[in-house]
Amino acid sequence: MPRLVTALAALPLLLPALAGAAPDQEIGSWRLACVQDKMTDQAACQLRHRDWVERPSGAVPGLALEVIDRRGRLVPAVTARDLTLEGASRGLLALTGTAQLRFPPNRMFEMPCGLEGRSVVCAPTPEDAPRAEQELLAADRALVRVVGGSNESSTADPTELRLAGTRDALARFAKEAPPNPSAGPEPLDARGLLQRLLRFLGSN
Repeated sequence: MPRLVTALAALPLLLPALAGAAPDQEIGSWRLACVQDKMTDQAACQLRHRDWVERPSGAVPGLALEVIDRRGRLVPAVTARDLTLEGASRGLLALTGTAQLRFPPNRMFEMPCGLEGRSVVCAPTPEDAPRAEQELLAADRALVRVVGGSNESSTADPTELRLAGTRDALARFAKEAPPNPSAGPEPLDARGLLQRLLRFLGSN
């Protein structure tokens, strides 16, 4: 019986390895999660802040500050991952939403939102991407406000997130999943976004 108890206690530690996923890594204020593709030996990684911009509520997914690869640049983004039909209100961000991001004392920049697969991603424009990449490295805090969607207001107080260990987190992220200069979806116009959103809603 003691051996059985010990084995059961160790099972949660074994499951990530059996599924091809490494345990999450805590690096400063960041959390890195990777899954290894056994066919290509490439890792699919997600690097997001440990605290939510907006916490999940029921079936509505939370909003997170994340680092994503945009054509070889590791830039900040605001994301809502793995939308479902019940949480499709987040999908409105893809049509009408914008995320405002500021690394004080630098000036704010706006990140238009779009639908990528089953996720909403608000990312810097190509013009702002170099600045966003550089400011993220040196910042000790971030101010985030989402405007548009269902009930987000342009006058709401922004969420403040403390940043720590960002350089180390980005270095680990780049090592696990090297940036790809061709990565990043092509921009869609409003009609294309609407068609993609309708297809998403119809597939649930």
